[in-house]
Amino acid sequence: MSGAGRTTAANVLEDHGWYVVDNLPPQMLLPMIQLASRSRGAVTRLAAVVDVRARNFFDEFHSALETLRAKGWHATVVFMEATDEALVRRFESVRRPHPLQGDGRMLDGILREREMLGDLRSEADVLIDTSGLNVHQLAAKVDEILGTSAGPRLRIAVMSFGFKYGIPLDADLVFDMRFLPNPFWIPELRPFTGQDQAVSDFVLAQEGALDFLERVVSLCEPMLAGYQREGRRYVTIAVGCTGGKHRSVAMAEALAPRLAGPDVGTIVVHRDLGRE
Repeated sequence: MSGAGRTTAANVLEDHGWYVVDNLPPQMLLPMIQLASRSRGAVTRLAAVVDVRARNFFDEFHSALETLRAKGWHATVVFMEATDEALVRRFESVRRPHPLQGDGRMLDGILREREMLGDLRSEADVLIDTSGLNVHQLAAKVDEILGTSAGPRLRIAVMSFGFKYGIPLDADLVFDMRFLPNPFWIPELRPFTGQDQAVSDFVLAQEGALDFLERVVSLCEPMLAGYQREGRRYVTIAVGCTGGKHRSVAMAEALAPRLAGPDVGTIVVHRDLGRE
């Protein structure tokens, strides 16, 4: 149903690596699958949002599904709906008309759509009623029902940077490593970076370094759990030092694996490494 949360569901699938096509005419389902099958593994999961915006094309949805089955493809049909009251409230909140409203009332369009989709609803493999769900709850429900959470539910970018080049604009959390002695002032370490073992060993051996790592992980644990409950998918944790070459790089490399887990994937980005 229009307004029942198709966009939210599509976004969840896309965040988990699905190839999502919005407002696809049913007749294009088979060509789309055939294209995906020739992608040499680039597209392994395909989702199509099909709805009454396709107008006259939508009448062919059942025959399109039968064609897929005859060709050996299995499609799971997920039908999303909500009560009339919930749909009216949502359309009014965004100040948009219902796609089938025409010159009538919004409720007329909703009732017309229900009539059009009645058979499809009765044959759907999965039915999701979104009436009492906010966007975060709906995202979690789609995760649960469609099994999209096979990969990490949250991705963290641990980014090293140099304060002299500015704080990253996309940072959600910023930590300052300038409380540690700077390897720059040690001649034998100056040419190397925090990715080199000698520099990493020096940084992590300093008083407070390991304690800092443990405390950051403890601080982040409830935050990351909350991010997942709220449906947030990406977080950037920035770790800075003066030039972004030694201390911040070593700390970012040490922090990322400590934050990783079954539902949390991490990558390390060194924004300013090599700028000197």
